[in-house]
Amino acid sequence: METLTFHFENGVRRLKANPELVGVVSSGNLEVLIENAALGGGCAIEVKTAARGFGAIWEAVMNDFFQRWQLADTRISINDMGATPAVVSLRLDQAVESMVEEAK
Repeated sequence: METLTFHFENGVRRLKANPELVGVVSSGNLEVLIENAALGGGCAIEVKTAARGFGAIWEAVMNDFFQRWQLADTRISINDMGATPAVVSLRLDQAVESMVEEAK
């Protein structure tokens, strides 16, 4: 397993209080836990992945995700079993959308 961490600053979107879990850890998939955390407006993402050596790809996907959502005070934990970048983006968007819908 490889653990990757990413931190983004100056987010502007806050989400509802209750954490959300989407996806399932299985071959070619991943699970995402998203929750509020006191991070001074930042967004922290930790990825645990079985696919070693893909740090640059993960960084590109996480940068794209943060640019789309601009999350503040958010912690995201990802458990990956070899998901493609498209699946990673889908699961991240599902997690955020479930919290945005609840906040309305």
